[in-house]
Amino acid sequence: MNADPAELQKFSDLAHRWWDPESEFKPLHQINPLRLDWIDKTVSLSGKKVVDIGCGGGILAESMAGRGAEVTGVDLSEKALGVARLHLYESGETVNYRHISAEDIARESPASFDVVTCMEMLEHVPDPASTIRACATLVKPGGKVFFSTLNRNLKAYLLAVVGAEYVLNLLPKGTHEYAKFIKPSELSRYVREAGLNVEELRGMSYNPLTKIYALGQDTDVNYLMCTSRNA
Repeated sequence: MNADPAELQKFSDLAHRWWDPESEFKPLHQINPLRLDWIDKTVSLSGKKVVDIGCGGGILAESMAGRGAEVTGVDLSEKALGVARLHLYESGETVNYRHISAEDIARESPASFDVVTCMEMLEHVPDPASTIRACATLVKPGGKVFFSTLNRNLKAYLLAVVGAEYVLNLLPKGTHEYAKFIKPSELSRYVREAGLNVEELRGMSYNPLTKIYALGQDTDVNYLMCTSRNA
């Protein structure tokens, strides 16, 4: 299975805090409107069949359902999925959460989704190329696959690891392992090898003074990629 037990345990231990906007998951709550709007503007989520790979506690999956998408959320942390399912009672949204790997659902349901999202996950799995191949298998011809991850360079290490985890305390210490960060050129290669086309690359930056995240051209640290499968 393409999963790191230590990574799964780390997020399982924090699962009960997933929907607390002031918890360790505060950055996810802060960036979610940005990534949600970007995805929605690109594909118009209403009426689309979507699968969110590595959905965790469901922040993105539930918000896409709120935009009118038919959403399946996939994760290997049963605790995170339990929290996600419980939150549906509070929000009133409908999401089909499944405890299954990306590779297994790809074998089960190839070419079944209009949109595939895999956000903030690739840097946490042993074989990101395998996850990307699964995403490419899941999307219908003509559909879109969205990824987001962290660049691998000195600036990313200083800001995403030292700054975010040890100086600003935006994330729990040990959240990220620098060696698993992925350069845009590497992600682009994985994407092309999986049969997808790179359509757009966007950077996401954080201003520690204003405490605001923004999308832009700076891909040095966090970045998002929109890809497509040929029709």
